[in-house]
Order: sequence, then structure tokens, then C-alpha cells
Amino acid sequence: MLIFMNILVILGHPNLCSFNHAIAKTAVDNLTEMGHSVIFHDLYAEKFDPTLPLSELQTLTDPQIRLHTEELANTDGLVIIHPIWWGLPPAVIAGWVDRVFRVGVAYRFQEVAPGVGVPVGLLKAKKAVVFNTSNTPQDQEELRCKDAMGNLWKVCMLDTVGVKETERKLFSPMMVSTQQQREGWLKEAAEIVKKQFS
Repeated sequence: MLIFMNILVILGHPNLCSFNHAIAKTAVDNLTEMGHSVIFHDLYAEKFDPTLPLSELQTLTDPQIRLHTEELANTDGLVIIHPIWWGLPPAVIAGWVDRVFRVGVAYRFQEVAPGVGVPVGLLKAKKAVVFNTSNTPQDQEELRCKDAMGNLWKVCMLDTVGVKETERKLFSPMMVSTQQQREGWLKEAAEIVKKQFS
């Protein structure tokens, strides 16, 4: 039986004609068809400022960031879409994490020994999907980078804030992909979303 969820979809790519945008549309369309409530943010289109100001380390006053933190805290699932550039997510995605995955919202510190604290995840979302595009073939990414992006999302970020089940899919290499390949990839993206959130 399908349980209806609130799903937060985050996109970080500046080109409206990019394959990342096509993935985002596929994800949003399929989640909506399944009956889920979808909140979609195209960070570039919204001119999201990735820079974390010093003042925000202590006090949250920016209404845009307050909205994002409230949505993150109340979501049942996450879909994050971005390219890999130089082995990293775009700055707008990294900055979104910096500013939105806040202490007291996404995690808290628990003292386990005098002066020693460990993060404890606070998010109620337990499932996430991360879609990446790259020009590095999958086998080369695993060989050269040891699945650095997968570890970054699954272990360093999402598991830390309480999201215990993350599926990541890399579509690559983009530069030499055919229209037929891309259509197949979009079908695969739809299947992943349906599987994770059904």
C-alpha cells in the first residue's frame, strides 16, 4: 500500500536545457503521479546564495533559509540532482547543505565523553535518491575516485542527519551520450524514484 509522503526535490544546475533538469522533471512528474506532495527547488533559478555568513552560524534570520530548513525538517524523503564538476558538487549544492543542514534542524551533538561529541541525525526523512551526471565513466569514477561522491552523500552527509537509505545513480558520460541513451536513463530515473518512494 502506498503511503503518501512529502518529498523535497533539490536541483543544482544552471542550464535549463540540461539533462539534470530533465531528471528533475522526471522525478517531480512521477512523484506527483504517485500522489506524493512535492516541494521543488531549482537553486540556480531561485538565485540561492551558497555563502554562509558568519552571523548565520549563531542566528538564523534569512527568510529563504528559514523556509528551506522548515521544509527539510518536515520532509519524508529527498531527491537531490546535480552534476559532478572536478569531483565535487556545484557550489550552490554545497552551500545549500552548509546553510540548511543546521544544528538543531538536521542534527544535534550528543556528548559521549567529557569534551567529545558525536552528531545525531534529526531528520524524519529516512530515504533519499541522489542523481548525478558526469563525463567520467562509472568504472573510472570508482577506480580513480573510490566513489567519493557516493560516500560524500551517503556517509558524510545524509547518514549523519538521519537518512539511512540513500540510492545514488550516476549517468555518464554525458558529453558523448546519445538521445536514445538519455531516454533510457530517464526511464531508469523514473523507476528508481518509484521504487524508493512506493
